[in-house]
Amino acid sequence: MAYSLDGKVSIVTGGAGGIGAQVCALLADHGARVIVADIAEDRAAALAAELRGTGAEAMHVGVDLADEASIKAMFVATLDAYGRLDVIDNNAALLSAEMAQRDGNIENMATADWDATFSINTRGTMIACREALKIMSPQRSGAIINTASNLALQGNVIQAAYSASKAAVIQMTRSIATSHGKKGIRANAVLPGLTGTPAALAHLPQELRETVEEETLTPYLGAPVDIAHLVVFLASDEARYITGQAIAADGGTSAHIPGYARLQRFFAGE
Repeated sequence: MAYSLDGKVSIVTGGAGGIGAQVCALLADHGARVIVADIAEDRAAALAAELRGTGAEAMHVGVDLADEASIKAMFVATLDAYGRLDVIDNNAALLSAEMAQRDGNIENMATADWDATFSINTRGTMIACREALKIMSPQRSGAIINTASNLALQGNVIQAAYSASKAAVIQMTRSIATSHGKKGIRANAVLPGLTGTPAALAHLPQELRETVEEETLTPYLGAPVDIAHLVVFLASDEARYITGQAIAADGGTSAHIPGYARLQRFFAGE
């Protein structure tokens, strides 16, 4: 199915790798103009060049979601190039292996790690939404898709900061949908489960991967393209009546009661 995205100007943060790169490719496949935005500017430039090689219209910008000026500059570059903005996929998040090691439970949480996580995942996403709304409101149209996580719906023995930051993203998304729906702007949150990105697979212990696969209701772990298809649908006019929703794309992980005891034993080293 070809979604109605032809010529629409779209920004994808965290667009240079993993889920973001698949979103960029799929948006381009459906005729959207794509701004690949990432802190890894060299990778963003390479992907934009690759997309242009397929006949798509694409450019790149470097963006640091911890830096408000950098976020604002991303929108300036977009307007300079295209004069409008139709779609933003706020996909970037703090997902480094180093932070994953430190983001445990609240008792052991360093304040600096909590603040760093919220600075990017929540504050950075808020600023990007705010600047996008400044462009979309006069247009009376636009689609905002924020990447949250299924961890925002459930407790976990680790990733307290990440989970809380993504829960905030869901509520922020609902607020935007409520305040700007009559202006023709839709806002939805996508909640991936553990997705088989190269980075995730490289740092995921085998026992933990087996645990996640066991709790996933589908017979396979999701791939980045599975999340990208949902994002692109929500960006399109075919999703015009869908707003204010938090949609899990996690193979059913959040649809049932998982085996918490096995996870607890794993992280306790038993």
